[in-house]
Amino acid sequence: MINFIEKSKTILFDLLGKSEKSSDEELSNDIDAVRFVVLDTETTGFDYTTDRILCIGAIVLQNNTIPINGSFEVFIQQEHYNQATAKIHGILKEFVIDRPTELEALQQFLDFLGDSIIIAHHTIFDITMINKALERNGLPELKNKTLDTAVLYKKTLLVSNLLERKENYSLDELADKFDISKKDRHTAMGDAYITAIAFLKILNKLRERKEITLRQLFK
Repeated sequence: MINFIEKSKTILFDLLGKSEKSSDEELSNDIDAVRFVVLDTETTGFDYTTDRILCIGAIVLQNNTIPINGSFEVFIQQEHYNQATAKIHGILKEFVIDRPTELEALQQFLDFLGDSIIIAHHTIFDITMINKALERNGLPELKNKTLDTAVLYKKTLLVSNLLERKENYSLDELADKFDISKKDRHTAMGDAYITAIAFLKILNKLRERKEITLRQLFK
């Protein structure tokens, strides 16, 4: 068992090292050529220290399309259970019987992620939860570049004294704005899908004004 864990950690260190290649030189690439991974996590709560990830859902986005085999979903063994949040995400303690351990789930996710640019809504929460899980397993944090649809959406809004801009826009608001179905809202895959479509809609809005580059998305 010890050998398996050590071997798994070695693989994970290699994958995390590769993610560092998502460097500034990549920002000169054409947006359509870049591999994005849109992700969402469902968790037992919002405390970075005490709460845990229940599920990671992720979707590949490249060349304005979602490949047929471009999705990832993993339910993680639950050592912590919060009945209150279970009412929101619907993940019961015994919902999936054969769930990988946190370390095994991280290995699967990092293999899927590679050095892709990460997209999420309110990215800081998902990334911090994943980084805390990596830390618990003795692994370094993610080095991938990240984009936040909550921030990008504001780039599409007109700047005017007549219009009041909110400090923060929820995923529900983006779904309503872009007429995206919320049928699977509050599931990791469902929210990842909404975020992916919202990102494409945001790109289209920005392109209506002028040609947008990857570097401009990070400004």
